[in-house]
Amino acid sequence: MPRPETISSAANPLVKDVRRAIARGGLTADGWCVAETFHLLEEALKSECEVKIVLAAESVRAAATGHARGLTGVKVAVLPDSLFQSISGTETAQGVMALVRPPEWKLEQLFRGCPLVVVLDGLQDPGNAGAILRAAEAFGATGVLFVKGTVSPHNPKTIRASAGSVFRVPCFYGMDAVLARAALQQNHMELYASVPARAAAPARALADVDFTRPCGLVIGNEARGVGSVLRAAAHDVSIPTVGVESLNAAVATGILLYEARRQRTIRA
Repeated sequence: MPRPETISSAANPLVKDVRRAIARGGLTADGWCVAETFHLLEEALKSECEVKIVLAAESVRAAATGHARGLTGVKVAVLPDSLFQSISGTETAQGVMALVRPPEWKLEQLFRGCPLVVVLDGLQDPGNAGAILRAAEAFGATGVLFVKGTVSPHNPKTIRASAGSVFRVPCFYGMDAVLARAALQQNHMELYASVPARAAAPARALADVDFTRPCGLVIGNEARGVGSVLRAAAHDVSIPTVGVESLNAAVATGILLYEARRQRTIRA
């Protein structure tokens, strides 16, 4: 491993590029995603993703260098703690972030086997998106389709909330709703739109849905719900609740995925 480089200026091109990526909620100019925390660095390496550079605060130089030791082609850049904190996307930074090449998935990879695809239609909160990616991996979803207008899977907050699942769950981003509907229908997917029980007229109860067939779970915008294009092609499904009208998008998705996993395990 090359000797760590020291960066002390906020005007450094690398620092500026990382700052812009975090502010925009996307990739760097060269297409690298920002994975902040030691855990995400470890997850990226475990997932065999290419790591370009590790940025470390001076106070954690030894730990960051230790993680990168023995990795071919990985550079370490050390920043003063104050400079690192100024670009960090977290209030309590651990002092390390890595530039990681995100996996490149093809749409057809989402439909392998007996597909169980999560379709995010206009979801805006990166924390929700990341938690959904985590649930998708935990319960065996075959992929997550990020419809155009949805927060990016490469948003640093999405990556952080996914706890590393974004490096392993097939994702496809940026397809508009009309093309997404066509792709889902061409793959013979039964679509289910998650709606609050009060909005369903009528909706299928969760226990009445057969998730053992190829299916897509459509999760809409936090405020507006599922858009009209996908809603028109889907069956409404609601989760029975007591005392509240609706659930957080990530919580609702986790429940739907758990039920799908439960049914598929019984059927297997």
